[in-house]
Amino acid sequence: MKHFNISSLKELPNRYRANLINSCTGYKSSNLLGTISPSGKANLAIFNSVVHIGSAPAMLGFILRPLTVRRDTYNNFKSAGAFTVNQVSQNIIKQAHHTSAKYDEGISEFKKSGLTETYLDGFEAPYVTESPIKIGCRYINEYEIKENGCLLIIGAIEHIYLPEESIAKDGWVHLDKTNAISAVGIDGYALPKIVERLSYATANEPSKSILDGA
Repeated sequence: MKHFNISSLKELPNRYRANLINSCTGYKSSNLLGTISPSGKANLAIFNSVVHIGSAPAMLGFILRPLTVRRDTYNNFKSAGAFTVNQVSQNIIKQAHHTSAKYDEGISEFKKSGLTETYLDGFEAPYVTESPIKIGCRYINEYEIKENGCLLIIGAIEHIYLPEESIAKDGWVHLDKTNAISAVGIDGYALPKIVERLSYATANEPSKSILDGA
């Protein structure tokens, strides 16, 4: 088994170290964040850091890199107060990945990637038409991670759109029915398969499968 300690990690080439640390923690979510500029130009960017924050009230979060360079996504949702989170599916992997390219301010990644912007129920920020799961969020807060200057952005969930057939009787979302993609590091993509779902863990009681019964 290969072993890296803190000293050997520091000595690694930058790109090798980034790939290693970014991928060894496992599969991550893969989402496209849609925003709109004050001039009405739609922006789209891929993120692999979107996480659940809470259910009541409904909130999610994502990590934004330091504001030492221009961050159109940040500037847009700070101005408009809204952003969308759109699940990357198997059929749009290459288009979604292309949104990580650096374009000049005012150029829409929707057009450059070939993805389609859409606006639903009067929400200010654009959704991705091709995405199977779309979430409309209201920006509510941010927290600086002092150790590296990144920001944890918190959004309140106001809208969720997803295929009805992907929702179990108890509300659990069967993600593999949407061909949802997971991210591995910053440039790898995987198509996960649900292999099990278990009942609430109770002391001294065996866990039971609820995958087919929910």
